[in-house]
Amino acid sequence: VQLQASGGGLVQAGGSLRLSCAASGRTFSRYAMGWFRQAPGKERDVVAAITWSGEGTYYADSVKGRFTISRDNAKNTVYLQMNSLKPEDTAVYYCAASGDYSSYYSGTRGMDYWGKGTKVTVSS
Repeated sequence: VQLQASGGGLVQAGGSLRLSCAASGRTFSRYAMGWFRQAPGKERDVVAAITWSGEGTYYADSVKGRFTISRDNAKNTVYLQMNSLKPEDTAVYYCAASGDYSSYYSGTRGMDYWGKGTKVTVSS
């Protein structure tokens, strides 16, 4: 599975962005998907995750109520809708696929595939 993230950019605080992660390969629907982010000088942390069916989701406390993860298995794409953005959301965002949804609770270990990041900058 190859992953390609897009949709990052510069936005003012309070604004919105939608990130997309397009996957190649026919096995996309077998994987749980998630988004991580890494700010300069900080570790890469999980932001949100979604089960292969889309029925289960997980969010970091810092984004609950503002971000929504979704997926379209017919399009091999996972999305991250980000609303009410804050300057502290500034980071490079990465999508990742894992055969084990529970791996997202443990951080970056257990991810099978990573996409290249897309940068999100939120100005105050």
